Amino acid sequence: MTSLLAPTIDWAAFTPLLIVLAGAVLGLAVETFVPRKGRPVTQLILTLVTIAASIVAVVWRLLVVSWEKTAPIFLPSTEEMELGTLFEDRLALVFQLIILVCSLLAVFVMADKTSTREGSFAPLASVAPGSGAEQEAILEGRVLSEIYPVTLFSVAGMMAFTAAGDLVTLFVALELLSLPLYILTATARRRRALSQEAAIKYFLLGSFSSAFFLMGAAFLYGYSGKVNLYFIGAYAAQDEGTSLLFLTGIILILVGFLFKVGAVPFHAWTPDVYQGAPTPITGFMAAGTKIAAYAALLRFVFFTAGLVVDDVKPVLWVVIVLTMLVGTVLGIVQNDVKRMLAYSSIAHTGFILIAIPAADIAAIALYLLGYGIASVGAFAIVTLVRERGKDGAILGEGTALDNWRGLGKTNPFLATAMTIFLLSFAGIPLTAGFMGKFLVFRAGVQTGQAWLVVLAVIASAATAFFYFRLIKLMFFDEPDESTTVVVKSEGLSALAIAISAILTIAIGILPSLFITPLAEVLS
Repeated sequence: MTSLLAPTIDWAAFTPLLIVLAGAVLGLAVETFVPRKGRPVTQLILTLVTIAASIVAVVWRLLVVSWEKTAPIFLPSTEEMELGTLFEDRLALVFQLIILVCSLLAVFVMADKTSTREGSFAPLASVAPGSGAEQEAILEGRVLSEIYPVTLFSVAGMMAFTAAGDLVTLFVALELLSLPLYILTATARRRRALSQEAAIKYFLLGSFSSAFFLMGAAFLYGYSGKVNLYFIGAYAAQDEGTSLLFLTGIILILVGFLFKVGAVPFHAWTPDVYQGAPTPITGFMAAGTKIAAYAALLRFVFFTAGLVVDDVKPVLWVVIVLTMLVGTVLGIVQNDVKRMLAYSSIAHTGFILIAIPAADIAAIALYLLGYGIASVGAFAIVTLVRERGKDGAILGEGTALDNWRGLGKTNPFLATAMTIFLLSFAGIPLTAGFMGKFLVFRAGVQTGQAWLVVLAVIASAATAFFYFRLIKLMFFDEPDESTTVVVKSEGLSALAIAISAILTIAIGILPSLFITPLAEVLS
């Protein structure tokens, strides 16, 4: 009979995640006790302070923690288990830091109302689009301040996902990460019906992925009688991972991870959700979800699936090839900027997956850092390019490619910044994207996947077509000010764009400043 013990918690190691969870709970209290007019500013300050404090805490833990072994944050409450449910290690802390940096930039974009004095979020997202209640909320000038604590809960889920050490914690973190995103996807101010449709699709397909994950967890528990990732892997080592039950569980859980990173054939949600969600949320989602999912996937491969990596390699190779092919081909035919960037993210997923069998954490971390920063910056620019109605009124975001004609002549700052992000996505030298692709492709070659790297290089060259097509429209075509207008940022979006552009160039020009610390910490 198992005896219950009081759990032991390493509160110092738990500090970064605890700060974010505390900020989210305080945000809910703000919605209850602070007058409506004061909530937006209060929530923004609280969110920025929370994320900044968590960044400081992560850096502190990176400086003081000994890396001799993975340290548990939560020691278990039963005698049978000796490892915790959350781990503090190099992998978790580095990926948490990347998540927090991208989240901080994304919050700047969420808070910006631009010169139109309209934010990206509906004033009352709980009512039907175009209803009388919604019109009344618009006239009252209401602001959806709840997005800030909901965003913090999602950030907390992302951070927990990177550190989860057992199947139960993985699933709880996955749902904490995902459920707030389902809600935030449905909160767009304009194109409300499209936004709500995207949220429903995201929720339904996300539920399917969760079902695959749970079924895989059930197989692994049935096989080993354990939920801890390390113990499952150790149990599998006794029979050399030959059990069909073990292999089936591994594949089903991998399906759940592949859904989150947007790999083909589990990608169907990506273009619709990217297009329908409020654009600041799209940037936050594009960066944070991928970073957290890859960190959890790496831990799962290290602790549990290592024995069958060679067995699932052929399946993974098929997924990688299809992901690169679909992301590249369908990205070329897109005429909507948000959908184009969605298929671009799918192609990038294929590139990053090449480094998974190699388990090159530093290469994946640098790639995701560059990709996350560029994604937040690119979608921030999308929020500022608007359509103009026949009566001259400023309408919603001009996501059609034609709306970007001549942007370099009407707003050189935005056009230049967008060019930097697009060049990074394309993997052009002197950008973060080039260094990320170089390291990932090198890892692929070193692990005997040279043929896959050749296909990736060809796909990367092909994706450059739709990036350079947009650059050509911005700088070499004449603007049509009767249909397109660029609204001015109040300052926060411009700040996020500038920081993102500077970091994208800095990583490309001075890669050793970023690669060397990553290599030392993650070696």
